[in-house]
Amino acid sequence: MTKVIDNYHFLLSPWSYLGIKQFNAVVAKHSAVVNYKPISVMDTFEAMGGTPPSKRHPSRMKYRMVELKRWSKHLGVPINFEPAFWPADQTLAAQMIYAIQEASGNAGPFSDAILTAVWAQDRNIADEVTLAEIARDCGFDPNTLIAQAKSDAMAQVYRNTTLEAHKRDVFGSPTYIYNDENFWGQDRINFLDQALEN
Repeated sequence: MTKVIDNYHFLLSPWSYLGIKQFNAVVAKHSAVVNYKPISVMDTFEAMGGTPPSKRHPSRMKYRMVELKRWSKHLGVPINFEPAFWPADQTLAAQMIYAIQEASGNAGPFSDAILTAVWAQDRNIADEVTLAEIARDCGFDPNTLIAQAKSDAMAQVYRNTTLEAHKRDVFGSPTYIYNDENFWGQDRINFLDQALEN
């Protein structure tokens, strides 16, 4: 039986970025299929009781940075702790992922490239030229993909999937769902691995 993981995530999340290598290893280990489901950051914070980083207490922001540095070192994943283009509007990038999912079901490399662009390459994922370059590097025709992503249909998928995530108790990024069990955070991938073993 094919094992299917729903990966709900923000394309601006450092935690989603830090989890890429480990998550991909687990997916490969179990020959799992992944549905990549980027969701709206602000809608999720508003609907699910979260607080955007910019509005958090300075103590929480200070500790967030401590944890980012710890996890970057622990995982051996380089990260720019103050990316030049963060936050940025992830809408078009997210809808490009949905267009890829619809066409081929293999949006993982593009999703990973978007996260890497933000957190390791200081690139602006709200910039259409940048998105076209990333699409081309991932083997897609950028003009076709961007045109598909800009459609009303992909905008609706993005909205609907965000609502779907909230109904499934997704309140943060990344949240991996397997067999209706939620695994929130890159620090829960080991538990996801164990669930996939069963």
